[in-house]
Amino acid sequence: MGDELWRWSACDLAAAIAKREVSCAEAVGAVVDRVRATNGEINAIVDDLTDEALEQAAAQDRALAAGGPLGPLHGVPVTVKINVDYKGRATTNGVEAFQSVIAPADAPVVHNLRHAGAIIVGRTNTPEFSFRATTDNVVHGRTLNPWDPERSPGGSSGGSSAACAMGYGPIAHGNDIGGSLRFPSFMCGLATVRPTQGRVPAYNPSQAEERGLLAQLMSTQGVIAREVRDVRLGTRIVAQGDPRDPLWVPAPFDGPAPGGPVKVAVTRDGLGYAIDPAITAAVDKAAGLLADAGYAVEEVDPPLAAEAADRWGQDTMGEVRVMMEPAIRKYGSPTIQAIFDNYFAHFGVSEPVALIRALADRSRLLRAWTTFLDDHPLVLTPFLMRPTYAWDEDTWGQDEIGDLFDAGRYSYLMNYLGLPAAVVPIGLHGDGDGSVPIGVQIVGQRFREDMCLDAAEAIEARVGIMARELWRRQDAAAA
Repeated sequence: MGDELWRWSACDLAAAIAKREVSCAEAVGAVVDRVRATNGEINAIVDDLTDEALEQAAAQDRALAAGGPLGPLHGVPVTVKINVDYKGRATTNGVEAFQSVIAPADAPVVHNLRHAGAIIVGRTNTPEFSFRATTDNVVHGRTLNPWDPERSPGGSSGGSSAACAMGYGPIAHGNDIGGSLRFPSFMCGLATVRPTQGRVPAYNPSQAEERGLLAQLMSTQGVIAREVRDVRLGTRIVAQGDPRDPLWVPAPFDGPAPGGPVKVAVTRDGLGYAIDPAITAAVDKAAGLLADAGYAVEEVDPPLAAEAADRWGQDTMGEVRVMMEPAIRKYGSPTIQAIFDNYFAHFGVSEPVALIRALADRSRLLRAWTTFLDDHPLVLTPFLMRPTYAWDEDTWGQDEIGDLFDAGRYSYLMNYLGLPAAVVPIGLHGDGDGSVPIGVQIVGQRFREDMCLDAAEAIEARVGIMARELWRRQDAAAA
């Protein structure tokens, strides 16, 4: 392990710290140096906690020397997104007026990371109201994609993905109501899993009111990492229960082992979108790699996918109009208000009575999928059905915002259904040092994140870890 410590996985760092081969101060110090040297270039961390992190690392080294408690992430540097509560800090959510919203206590994911011994080096950027496919706001500015500054880092956890890719900790917290873990992972060459609804507890002690019912059914907390094994470790940790979330489910993380080769349904259906040939080729490649790994791969389309995607759009906008629009109009910038105008125009809006009926009908769509998944426990799908998008493309107009979100239909339909879905890089698209990573999605049965990650890890083992190519380019540019 000759690499600098900021390049190490969380699994390797945690093991080395436990064996006293690496100190907490060394692990955190390497990441802090990396943050201080390069964060000014990409603006991923917008609440700098590096001084506190160094102090905490020294304290955790003393605790380790005294035989104190050793959590599974003891001394491992991580980041958290600035839209969850961190005691004593502002939960800005990218909104200028929210800079005075000081968290009275930690959110469950922050508590769980700290309890596991992780050291938080910074809080990462998000767009206004955490509701865009890119990451820019009037409070903290724009986060750049380390692969290409003109390419979006994804949203809304674009600060998380950029930080993780750059080496600001091997695990980055994020969240996902329409793809906000998976878009950033796809765009920055990283891995993630959108957990099953109820897997990870969620609550902000600073919140003024409860979220809408549909948001409660769709929004999840999770992690982004450079390696699938770190996604698994991080997800296990943030999934620890918290009584403040009454919808948390105490389901075991590891389900029963399959009795034979796992059947994987592969779909290339564009759901009405003209899928890019590069994405079709990526799905073909992933299917071949899974077959090589011993999976039983079959060409079959899952049921009612386009209908579920349509329902996400109309029903989410219906709830947003009731629950969020007043704050957007009062506190949002002209940019975010125009974006929401285009959301409403593109997706349509379920009016209250239609929304109530749609929520009742949601079980029909989910039942079709759970029945399908009973025979095919995994589904390999495209994620984004085009290779990339510009950092500000969602500001270009209704047609452009429509194309971008139509290309992401396989993302948000999984939120509507509440199913776990992993994204893993499959390779690079383009030529030479101008190429950028693309990935695929693996959907699983409820509470079978473990199976999604098993398949993602099988792909990763055959294509490699994309962040290493990013670092090779950065090293070459610096030489």
